[in-house]
Amino acid sequence: MSEKKIPTKMYLDESELPRAWYNINAVVKHDPALNPKTLKPCTLEDYSKVFCTELSKQELNVTDEYIPIPEEVQEFYKMIRPSPLTRAYCLEKVLDTPAEIYYKFEGNNTSGSHKLNSAVAQAYYAKQEGLTSLTTETGAGQWGTALSMACAYYGIDVTVFMVKCSAEQKPFRKAVIETYGGKVIPSPSMTTEVGKSILEKYPETGGSLGCAVSEAIERANETPNCKYVLGSVLDYVILHQTIIGLETKAVLEKFNIEPDILISCMGGGSNFGGFIAPFIKDKKEGKKNYRIIGVEPASCPTLTRGKYVYDFGDTGKTTPLLKMYTLGSGFMPAPNHSGGLRFHGMNPIVSKLYHDGYIEATTVKQTEVFDAAVTFAKSEGILPAPESSHSIRVAIDEALKCKKTGEKKKIVFCLTGTGYFDLKAYTAFNEGKMTDYVPTDEDLAKGFATIPDIPQNK
Repeated sequence: MSEKKIPTKMYLDESELPRAWYNINAVVKHDPALNPKTLKPCTLEDYSKVFCTELSKQELNVTDEYIPIPEEVQEFYKMIRPSPLTRAYCLEKVLDTPAEIYYKFEGNNTSGSHKLNSAVAQAYYAKQEGLTSLTTETGAGQWGTALSMACAYYGIDVTVFMVKCSAEQKPFRKAVIETYGGKVIPSPSMTTEVGKSILEKYPETGGSLGCAVSEAIERANETPNCKYVLGSVLDYVILHQTIIGLETKAVLEKFNIEPDILISCMGGGSNFGGFIAPFIKDKKEGKKNYRIIGVEPASCPTLTRGKYVYDFGDTGKTTPLLKMYTLGSGFMPAPNHSGGLRFHGMNPIVSKLYHDGYIEATTVKQTEVFDAAVTFAKSEGILPAPESSHSIRVAIDEALKCKKTGEKKKIVFCLTGTGYFDLKAYTAFNEGKMTDYVPTDEDLAKGFATIPDIPQNK
């Protein structure tokens, strides 16, 4: 670890706002990403063809445990951070549990989620590089909203390829993105070659993040002075999201609260990885014995039913090959799945931690998720996002176990955002029209068939 990279003062003023991100890549070593043409580890040049140069450097940094947050990004963070860590007294009372439940609330900004933590950093580095436009994908819409906000702040154009079924479910997400100057294209679309090919093969598809990634990369490659950015999966995104875990850890230590269980939802791994990152080192070194639980939807069970192999991050097979748990880049989530958490793969760091047994993973069905969401909304006064409600579901389940055993465990979870753009899904649940879908082994086999046949996967 390079000592010069560690800020003299870790936190800004007397708040719990960190002056540096925590680079878990310096603690958790995973197999490198591969150039799909050469099957050799990706270089800075490889990454920089697609991503901003400074972000590419962060992706490859496996040395510095702390990476300073640029002062201009710190100034932006001051508008929305530190975010509150709240004890859920009312939920505890409703559950009649001896457990203590705490949640880190990331919805205190217009994007409604944690995504702004990385969006502003990525837009900042794009501006520093002199770029005039960016492209990206978004699932449920939180990332697209956050990036449009960040790009408006820095005067950068942005085109957002939004998973088609989400775009149809959440028209007001589009309105917010456009208010901040972003352009929304439902994906797959007829505006790119890869979109056309996907629609030709799957004309009725509701889309996937893999499809949207492919379209966004193609558009970036064809647009002058433009690059692609993304809101999850890659290590540099987790780096930016560690501000969540650093703030959480600082407050817990300040009030002498020792967590027993840490919980967060998982899609591509950004909020989960960022939330748990500062706690992992102590667990790896045997200093702490936290239970760390990642929660994913039963309809997109990447960790719990996926394969740990090298795979593409997009349906068009243009990205680097990542060693991760995956359902195959050709996996298409069920269109009745509400919210995000629909990516076919999982971040390599999170995948490695799961493979090595440092974290747990579980799945929940969406009717169970919305049942927990309603319970939380009624008791704590916040309408949670469907993604966040996966964490709530498992936090409630763990608290009810404590009720049976009498254990006074301390449960901490990340409430990643609000659900005010998810009212169509809430309406379906309230009217008893919401259904569950769990892919069969045959369904998963179709996705697995798209995993590349390379020596590293033998």
